[in-house]
Amino acid sequence: MGGQIVVTALNARANLGKLLRRVEEEGQSLVIEKRGRPRAVLLSIRDYVRLAAPEPEVLRIIGSESIQKGTSKLNSKQVDQIVRLARRSKKR
Repeated sequence: MGGQIVVTALNARANLGKLLRRVEEEGQSLVIEKRGRPRAVLLSIRDYVRLAAPEPEVLRIIGSESIQKGTSKLNSKQVDQIVRLARRSKKR
């Protein structure tokens, strides 16, 4: 994670859009305080998933290979087309 921001609940409510962008784009975590006491943390969904369910090693390897091969840039329509073609060739 990139860093941590501490804000009051009032500030978080008034600036939620801006704070969400910082959390997502800058990898910041956001501690929300109320009456001087930390009450909650706002994390990007990526950081939350990483903390809640760490990526198994096999998925990390597959992801790295996908990036190296350029297949990580395929959209869902392209993936569906590749799957259809592979299924057709198996039926023959």
